[in-house]
Amino acid sequence: QVQLVESGGGLVQPGGSLRLSCAASGSIFSFNPMGWYRQAPGKQRELVASITSGGPTNYGDSVKGRFTISTDNAKSTVYLQMNSLKPDDTAVYYCHGVLLGLGYWGQGTQVTVSS
Repeated sequence: QVQLVESGGGLVQPGGSLRLSCAASGSIFSFNPMGWYRQAPGKQRELVASITSGGPTNYGDSVKGRFTISTDNAKSTVYLQMNSLKPDDTAVYYCHGVLLGLGYWGQGTQVTVSS
């Protein structure tokens, strides 16, 4: 059974940092690409960042320069390092991976940026 399990969300003040983790069942080499999406209340789900097996990354315009996606293949985990967080970053963040042409989603983790 394919599973993607996120962790690391929480409440943080503006300007703070968080690191999200997504642990995949099996090897993350099998997933291509992997990425993070987010959905704020009343808004559509949007791409935050993605990474392919070859390493190229892609970021949403609103997070460029602040967020970094990376992988630890030995741990089958993909990370999202989020710095300089803003209230507009408040959303549920979802891990996504494509395996053999099928997309899989994690259950989501809440990130709230507020003072």
